[in-house]
Amino acid sequence: MGQTDLSRPLGRAGGWAEAEAPCPNGAFAQSPVRPYDLVTLAVCRVLPAVWSLLGLRNAAGMLRHYLRASGTPRRVDAGELLALPAVRGAVEEQLGRWRAEGLARWEAGPRAPAAYPADSGWRDFVFDRRVSADWWLALRCVEYRLTGTVRVDADGGAAVDYRFAVYKGWNFDRGRSECGVPFTPFARLHETGLAREFAVTGEAFGHA
Repeated sequence: MGQTDLSRPLGRAGGWAEAEAPCPNGAFAQSPVRPYDLVTLAVCRVLPAVWSLLGLRNAAGMLRHYLRASGTPRRVDAGELLALPAVRGAVEEQLGRWRAEGLARWEAGPRAPAAYPADSGWRDFVFDRRVSADWWLALRCVEYRLTGTVRVDADGGAAVDYRFAVYKGWNFDRGRSECGVPFTPFARLHETGLAREFAVTGEAFGHA
């Protein structure tokens, strides 16, 4: 029979317990619609079609969802995110820390088969155009969390079963900009009720 370690999860150092709240914009539909808000809305309605033609389907889907103003959560294919080399590299680094910590605990114990819970806490991943132009436009950044179990056999072989979860409070941060484009006019679409912020979630499972 193996043992299950119920102490503090492996790999938590550097992560945080709760996903971060998005930048605090104004409340939904709190402001009157101005003519320039309608101009911004018209531009935003054209962009998804352009992005779709360019193969940027995730970016197009996110902006369309914002413009629908439903505020309902939107699921993403976390497996597709996990397949991006830069994301995969960050995950593999975390899994490596789990294995090292699990083996250190195993070596300090009776060296019988053991299972150790692991939890990275929430961590940031920031996209840029080199990682993926589509996901850069779709999310800009995302929070991810790995939870799982490190299993060590009697010979010291370690394997990991894990869940990769992602979360983002999707909005345009008032006062910020990207590539010289200010986000405030786009944030106003939420504040005037012409669009609405929403949560992005997703999960994928793996074994390593």
